[in-house]
Amino acid sequence: MSESRPNIVLVITDQQRFDTIAALGHDHVDTPNLDRLVREGTAFTHTYVSAPSCSPSRASLFTGVYPHSLGVLRNEELWRHSWVETLADSGYHCVNVGKMHTHPWETPLGFHERTVVENKDRDHPNVPFFHDQWDKALWALGERKPTRTTYREREDYAERLGAFEWTLDEEMHSDVFVAGHARWWLDTYPGDEPFFLQIGFPGPHPPYDPVPRHLEPYRDRDVPLPIVDDDDTVQPDVLQELREHHQENDHDAIVHLASPTEEQSLRQRRHYLANVTMIDEQIGLLLDALERRGVLDNTVILFTSDHGDCLGDHGHSQKWTMYESSVRVPAIVWGPGRVVAGQRIDSLTSMMDFGPTVLELAGLTPPHWMEAQSLVPALRGEPWQGREYVFSEHARDMILTGTELMTMVRDDRWKLVEFLDSEQGQLFDLQADPQERYDLWSAAEDAEASKAKARLLGVIAQWRAHSALHTADRGREYR
Repeated sequence: MSESRPNIVLVITDQQRFDTIAALGHDHVDTPNLDRLVREGTAFTHTYVSAPSCSPSRASLFTGVYPHSLGVLRNEELWRHSWVETLADSGYHCVNVGKMHTHPWETPLGFHERTVVENKDRDHPNVPFFHDQWDKALWALGERKPTRTTYREREDYAERLGAFEWTLDEEMHSDVFVAGHARWWLDTYPGDEPFFLQIGFPGPHPPYDPVPRHLEPYRDRDVPLPIVDDDDTVQPDVLQELREHHQENDHDAIVHLASPTEEQSLRQRRHYLANVTMIDEQIGLLLDALERRGVLDNTVILFTSDHGDCLGDHGHSQKWTMYESSVRVPAIVWGPGRVVAGQRIDSLTSMMDFGPTVLELAGLTPPHWMEAQSLVPALRGEPWQGREYVFSEHARDMILTGTELMTMVRDDRWKLVEFLDSEQGQLFDLQADPQERYDLWSAAEDAEASKAKARLLGVIAQWRAHSALHTADRGREYR
């Protein structure tokens, strides 16, 4: 294994499900460049986010602590420091291009340079006003940015489920714009110190808006339909309220329907997957840019997403739930001479574990108070067991209104979801029921399920107590 300090590229998409990479067994999507990273690197197939929405998930990744430790449990909560500051202090030139979802939007966070591009659609009175670099570029070209405001002018808006075709120049699509700026930086930056380049793609977050040439191969493709529960009325009240909220509000240009037709669901998913393929193409172009710069062989690439997207699974829109399609994400690490090639690890990992992994790859020792765990031993092919439990949490916000706090824990078999202010919850046996269609929370006659429920509720309590003991050390540095 090489001992020199590598360049590090951290690619984060927005709202990409775990089942969107062909090389990992999902051949309904075209991802040749991500497939290459899988073949030549290490893939972690059971990676979970610390929170099923943007800011708390990303803040957890960039601090190495859980959302409750940092105090960022929902979007637009204060977050302005990260371990990127440590990388910068150690001699790395740190650059962000694209989405980070910090608050304030343009806080340095330790980066020497930032080209901030946020959500595709912020055209809502409850979303803080902000013109990012993509907005400014569109304005300079005299273009009207596609948002829910423009899409509402369409006669078919109410039945599209957020699926639209990009109509402006391809170069101005947010994902192409972000990747183009990252390549521009790689082609022009004159320094020769090691760099940390974080690329935040706004897609495939809705609106689901691929360009025509990427949508064309998907127009009639057979793709998986949403998971439908046998009786979705038995979902906890919190989730029933969440579904109703989405049906009453067109978040991110999605008019969410209670009972979409098969064709509507297929169209939504085909547009979404075409956006994934768009991003995959951009990753290939980034690999080319690294090679042009002459640094590809001394670069480690990490790829993941901040959370998934239900796309109608269990009747839900986007995220804010603890279903697999919302909290489980892709995670790949690639690096010649530093990362074992062709390795697939099924053990449980947390997406925030990428934080101390980056620090250790850079030759730094992660702070002792981090709740994240470095993946470097696994990347080297050393014996590695993964996590016994993974956790995710989210507090009440403008969308998840039915509970003060939602918490998930899962082990290698069971998943439990607790609502702080309710006797209801969710319990799934993921070995017998990987699609989470049969909630065993109230199955008193199932002794094994009852035992797992009591055990996992105790695990959550111990996790929070253990975390609270160290709160004084954790997170203060990064607020």
